[in-house]
This record gives sequence, C-alpha cells and structure tokens, in this order.
Amino acid sequence: MRIARYALAGGEPQYGLVELAADAGEHPDTIAAITGDPLAGPVNYTGERHPLDDVRLLAPVIPRSKIVGVGRNYAAHAAEMGNEVPESPLLFFKPNTSVIGPDDPIVRPAACKELHHEGELAVVIGRICKQVPAERVSEVIFGYTVANDVTARDLQASDGQWARAKGSDTFCPLGPWIVTHLSLEESADLQITTTVADQRTPGEGEVRQDDSTRLMVRGVAELVSYISQFTTLLPGDVILTGTPAGVGEITPGQRVTVNIQGIGELANPVVDEQ
Repeated sequence: MRIARYALAGGEPQYGLVELAADAGEHPDTIAAITGDPLAGPVNYTGERHPLDDVRLLAPVIPRSKIVGVGRNYAAHAAEMGNEVPESPLLFFKPNTSVIGPDDPIVRPAACKELHHEGELAVVIGRICKQVPAERVSEVIFGYTVANDVTARDLQASDGQWARAKGSDTFCPLGPWIVTHLSLEESADLQITTTVADQRTPGEGEVRQDDSTRLMVRGVAELVSYISQFTTLLPGDVILTGTPAGVGEITPGQRVTVNIQGIGELANPVVDEQ
C-alpha cells in the first residue's frame, strides 16, 4: 500500500490510499480517503476518491516524538566529506518542526551560506518498541518513504554539533507517501537518485546522487536495532538511514528532487528566508 496525507483546497489534512496507473488497478492515479490515522489503529474507506492531481500531498507522517538521523553511513560520502566511517553508527536528532511535504519550500536561513541536499531512504516505525533484536526489526517497521536530510554545511562546520545544521525549520522534507509493501530485504537494494534543476527549467536537471542502498555501511535492521537499544521508538518515528556520495549545494531558485526506486519522488523548491 501507499499511504499518503493530503488535503483538498481549503480542507483539513486526512489520510488516503494511493493507486497508481502502474498498479493496473481500477482507479489509476487516485487517492481513496480513509478514516483515522493508520499509524494509530485500524482504518476504513470513507467512500471518497479523488484524482491525485486534485489534491495537495502533505508530509506522510509528522513524527510524534523524533527523527533519528544516521551520519556517514555510506563510505563514499564519508570520504567526500573528508571523514572516516565511524566505528559505530553516528546519530543525531531532527525535530518534527523540520518536516515539510512535497512541493513545500526548503528555506535557507539567513545565517546559512552553504546549504546542501542529502537524499535518503527513511524508515517509519509502526509500533512502540525498545531493544529490538536485528532479526525482529521487520516486525516494528510500518513502511518506507523518501527523505532529504537538508544540511547547513557551514553551520555544521562552525557549530561543532549539528542542531542548527540539521534541525532548522524545513530541513526534513518527507514524501510523497509511505510504502508499506516493501520487505526489509527489498529495502537493501533500492536506487536513490537526487537531481537539482533551475525552477524555470525543471526538465534540465543535474543528477547529483545515483547509488543503491546496498552501499550502506549498516543496513536498516542493524540501524533500527542499534537505535532501539538506547531510546524507545514510537509509532511515527522516522529514521533517516544516511546519504550516498554526491551531496552538493542547493540555492534559492533551484528545485531538488529525490527519487527512490519502488517508493516515489519527492521534490521541493529552495527559497531564501524572508
């Protein structure tokens, strides 16, 4: 299933199930409204269905407690930044106020002079869990989505810690939906492609990142298990699994698009703080 949060013009956010033309189903490129929050309990169809073009897709999840990021989890990315792969997972937090959805603007803060994209696979947790063995991680995953771990690279270097650099408002685009049908094994070999284009000519973008999740130093099972050893994970928590090589600067007037095979495409414009 593809579970999305969306809103109609002037309406409140709600959840729905997305059916694409590629599914060869009865209702291609539509979203069927459901009751309630699928992360909180059972849901039912309401009977409403809308063309995808008629709705505004929102961030598919607003974490109730936390987003946990993983740094330097691709050897080539660690090398391009002049770092070694850490002996144990390098973790950081992003607040839920950093989350935005598809087409929402990434805002470059006035204090930032060098803003970077980092396309990543994101894991959405589906149940309360602590100290999860790696072999049971699949039981606590609700699904996967696309993320952009936006980073103020100059602030990351100057601050000595990553709170501003990683946690500023709009620095965690998520979307376009949560895919629940991918297995843990399938998540280990998904192509991540990040493209940056001028907003005036979006079809002429530059491919910056194009690598597979099979290049992760530590896979999803190891990461979720490790993180759960020290913090309780709650339904809706998001784990960002690291970015492949090819990160680079994004500037106002550009549009950054992250595509993950089997999940979908997340695109956001870049603007300056007003």
